[in-house]
Amino acid sequence: MKKPAKAPAHNGHDHNHCIEDALAAAEKLCAEKGLRFTPLRRRVLELVWSSHKPVGAYALLDELRNEDLGSAPPTIYRALDFLIENGLIHRIEKMNAFVGCSHPGEAHRGFFLICSKCGNAEELESTAVAEAITASAGRRGFAPRDMTLEVTGTCADCRRES
Repeated sequence: MKKPAKAPAHNGHDHNHCIEDALAAAEKLCAEKGLRFTPLRRRVLELVWSSHKPVGAYALLDELRNEDLGSAPPTIYRALDFLIENGLIHRIEKMNAFVGCSHPGEAHRGFFLICSKCGNAEELESTAVAEAITASAGRRGFAPRDMTLEVTGTCADCRRES
């Protein structure tokens, strides 16, 4: 299997640590749950974590084809479904793309800050936001099950560059 390319450091951030941490968390979670963390699932997770920008399934598929790891859309979607179901990645609906989960194995809501200039997506953890949405929905008789919030704007790095 092809070794992942070194992720470039950005403003002092060594992204390789993100990839290493994500892989270690996935291995631990799969071992605890008795799940198979196949080479394909591992590589898809590496590719999703290769930057903080959400990546589409077909971009992942193209990379896998270049590496002779898979060539059919169902292959990539099965791997993505596995990673989503086990809390290792999130799907960004607005972009129809995927991003690594910053809190693998923990029950939490997916709140994302998405920079419209550079495309980075940052996962935001906020119990207060989840509680406010749940309370507001409850006043209308609605019981939320899943919750994803996508907020677009400009990240701190892009604002500094402007």
